Amino acid sequence: MLRGRESLVRLIGRRRRFLPNRRTILSSSSLSSSHIADEKHKKDAVGESSDSAKCPVCGNQFPAQDNASINSHLDECVAKGGSKRKLNQLTLLQLNFSRSKVKVHDLHLGETGRNLDQSNPIAASFCDIIHDTNESDSSKGCENEKEESNYGFLALRNNPIASSIENLFPNEPVNEELVSPSLISKRAKYVLEDCLDDFDISKVFIPTFIVGRRYGRREELDPESRICLSRDPNNVKDPNAIKVICADFDDNNVLGYLPRELAQYLSTLIDMFDLTFEGNITSVPKDYRAAVPIQIVCKNVDLRDKKYCDNVQDFKTLWSHVLNVELAKTNRSGMIRYQQNMVLIILEVLKSSAHVFTITEKSFLESFISLSDDSQRLFARLYARKGPWFRMSNVSYPEIADLTEAIKGLSEAGYICVFPSKNEVDDDDLKEVLNVLYTDELREALNMLNKKRSQGTRKQEMIDLLLSSCRVGLCTKLQTFVLERTGACVRISPLAESLIWRIERLFFLNGEQDLSTFLLVDLGIVKYPAYNCIITEQIFSNGSDLLSFEKSVEVAQIMVEGIDESNSELVLRCIEISVSNLMVSFEEGKYSSEKSMASFISRFSASWTYSKVVLLGVSFLEREKRYSDAINLLKRLLNTFISDGRRGYWILRLSVNLEHLGCLEESLQTAEDGLLDSWVRAGSRVALQRRVLRLGKPPRRWKIPSYSSSIKRKIFEVHIQGKPLNCKAGMRSIFYSEDGEQCGVEQLALEYYAGEGGGWHGVHTESGIWLTIFGILLWDIIFSDVPNVFRTKFQTAPLDLESDSFYEVRKSLIEELLDKIREGMAEEILITSWEAHFGTACRGVNWDKHSLSDLRAAVTCIGGVSLASICRHLAQDYRSWSSGMPDLLLWRLHDCYRGEAKLVEVKGPNDRLSEQQRAWLLVLIECGFNVEVCKITPAPKP
Repeated sequence: MLRGRESLVRLIGRRRRFLPNRRTILSSSSLSSSHIADEKHKKDAVGESSDSAKCPVCGNQFPAQDNASINSHLDECVAKGGSKRKLNQLTLLQLNFSRSKVKVHDLHLGETGRNLDQSNPIAASFCDIIHDTNESDSSKGCENEKEESNYGFLALRNNPIASSIENLFPNEPVNEELVSPSLISKRAKYVLEDCLDDFDISKVFIPTFIVGRRYGRREELDPESRICLSRDPNNVKDPNAIKVICADFDDNNVLGYLPRELAQYLSTLIDMFDLTFEGNITSVPKDYRAAVPIQIVCKNVDLRDKKYCDNVQDFKTLWSHVLNVELAKTNRSGMIRYQQNMVLIILEVLKSSAHVFTITEKSFLESFISLSDDSQRLFARLYARKGPWFRMSNVSYPEIADLTEAIKGLSEAGYICVFPSKNEVDDDDLKEVLNVLYTDELREALNMLNKKRSQGTRKQEMIDLLLSSCRVGLCTKLQTFVLERTGACVRISPLAESLIWRIERLFFLNGEQDLSTFLLVDLGIVKYPAYNCIITEQIFSNGSDLLSFEKSVEVAQIMVEGIDESNSELVLRCIEISVSNLMVSFEEGKYSSEKSMASFISRFSASWTYSKVVLLGVSFLEREKRYSDAINLLKRLLNTFISDGRRGYWILRLSVNLEHLGCLEESLQTAEDGLLDSWVRAGSRVALQRRVLRLGKPPRRWKIPSYSSSIKRKIFEVHIQGKPLNCKAGMRSIFYSEDGEQCGVEQLALEYYAGEGGGWHGVHTESGIWLTIFGILLWDIIFSDVPNVFRTKFQTAPLDLESDSFYEVRKSLIEELLDKIREGMAEEILITSWEAHFGTACRGVNWDKHSLSDLRAAVTCIGGVSLASICRHLAQDYRSWSSGMPDLLLWRLHDCYRGEAKLVEVKGPNDRLSEQQRAWLLVLIECGFNVEVCKITPAPKP
């Protein structure tokens, strides 16, 4: 696999089916392989791009400064064609979260936003948010406030608080569905707080749900049964967990748990004030695994109790949180969870990043909020499917009452396209609709058009034959046949697909997460850590920066497609486009402004993406032995990115490629200059040092470098023999273990060290156990309050973890912790952090692979000084040092408080140390570790 491909694939995430700029990229006639090193061509391109802007769809030119005309024209063009991408999930569940300490721009609605359909309660709640944040709306009369509030909250059943504010909220039945807390009206919160002073909470019935019933049995549920609550503080998933128990059984039959967002407040009330809650099941759902609606009430509150009197303010605050959580869940719209999640991310992004959308785009997205429930559900369903086209006869969902009206609403709003349309059918549309046909229907179409096909022709080959008929005047006949077989077809419109993709990207800030993330959280598969989002600086300062980044991601996707399809011409076009855009950014000083931002924020720039495309291009050219072109690209990268952790690898490849061309002196000088670069670190530095020693022998260089003795240091080796199954080059070596089972070289080495090697205990972990120990020990520091590093509630690490700023910003906290580790407190810190955070996702931490007992033994045997050294390396440069550590960590205890550790790199018959592995071994030796290399060789045949 080419170097840089995997990294670029992670950046792209899920591949988009519709790329607005694809046609421009593919049809650019000025791009060819000969232009890679043509400086004059690039300068001309820069000059042209600065004077005008070209529409990526139709190719029309516009003045570069006329943003209004460009955006208006682009909206019309993009709406004419496209497709959508796949989302693997059946249903999307909601994660309840808020953006604490987040500074966001105010959202100003256009005329479309101010005329949202008030019959939709979510649309009305959306208006409440906007009106609450705009000062101009504060002068509205009481009558308008009352009208707006009617949509925000519903009265709780038998709830005295609800009845005390009945003038504000209509008496609606409680609904079982959930809605985002971001839709809560501020006015209702104030009313609740004012009413907490004079009410009896023993009369407050709280409607909620029993969740976590994946393994429950239907016969356990009885609407007549009494239920009670029981704390579960030892729950490994959530220490705030509250069990729901059937009170009519002596064996304390557990029915499930209260929702986590409610339990986090109610558990504290139960613990602090010894409250007990009882209740009953209000209805039994058809699906016995679904959330079960219940209502609960407090049975033993005593307002004269000393605990209450001493902590009355804490009690009121917690009780207010409980009621706010439940009011947020009371929603008469009956929204389905996957529908809620889509509404949620649209609202959140429009709230926090409104400045990057045009007025037209905001109006389009706001119109989704005013669509009917059926239309919203249908769009969410279709967006989650592969597509792009769907037969309307095959579109049917039980939660959608009127499919025809749902399609009509989406079509009128511009969220879906219908085939055939009133306009002329596009060839691309016809090609995509042909994929909807079944194989036997394709054969029938070929027979109708008298097209010959060979036996066993594949579906795509049959589609290509049918498309060729359009070139000989049979297109109308083919369209008629397709329409007769499929009936009307629908797809997500290109504009809707592009904007929802952008919404997801801005919400999650990466391409690997999507709406299915909500599902993982609700099912308890993933639990994200708790931290504060403190946002003082926007990632994209304006819409132009975001569009540039989006285009760079498109180029990256086309680049990967070209690599996968072995399309050299397409790959070279993407390289040329990326280099040209890097030059434009560099000459306009954009990258200089990016460097003024935090380095981790600059990774969301177009320049960063283009640099990764160019790096993949370097690997491609090297594979093609086009070393001169690869050298030109590497020099371009090095001249553009002055402060970048990737410079070490670039300089190394530049030196290697110069040697391929026979330029030994220049290759040596490049390596020597690279060692003076402070951004050259870890394995790249060791590799350059070894190159200097190899190329710099007399008579080229007479002086011996100071690092010569360190690099030439001999690492102790152990040789063992085993019975091989295969030892072919390029394949993983397989041996037979002592018990006759097949195993890898690492397992064979573990058996050796456990036996005749000295009675060592150990694990095959490579970097895994070290990253786990690092993450657990530094947990509180990793998730401490630092501005701009946490921007969503779905992060497993701060954005700056792999940058130099991670250590610089937290230096005092890190050094204080390292002092404690050196003093021997690592095991205590490890145990405390493990118990507090077990099961919570954190980058590098693997809770399942490493047990607490193994980690404690490893920490004890490693010793405080050596462990502090490893943690320092990871804290200062996580990106460079998070890979390449020895395969085995071995330890043996002498008593409960003392032991020794050994690190072993295992190599098979055809394997050798990488530069990164060599760098780690040298660092570990300097830190005082017992390090060795274990080489496995086949035993001689008898």
